[in-house]
Amino acid sequence: MRWVTVAQTYGITQATIIVGRLRAEGVPARAWQEGAGQATGLIFGKLGTGHVVVPESFEDQAREILADTLDDDIWDEEE
Repeated sequence: MRWVTVAQTYGITQATIIVGRLRAEGVPARAWQEGAGQATGLIFGKLGTGHVVVPESFEDQAREILADTLDDDIWDEEE
């Protein structure tokens, strides 16, 4: 199975949150960060980058999910 990167973040924490969102939508996903960056707690630069990967067959679905944003109108209590 070939895995493709669908998001890059500042550190592993943000990547892990994105993985949770994708998994909740039924998309298998993994988060990873270079070992040295994770061990030292880096959140910037090449070693600090968090990566979110999904199987190639789920790439389009994952990108759609990540592109969705909440509509500000849902927070309007007047409706």
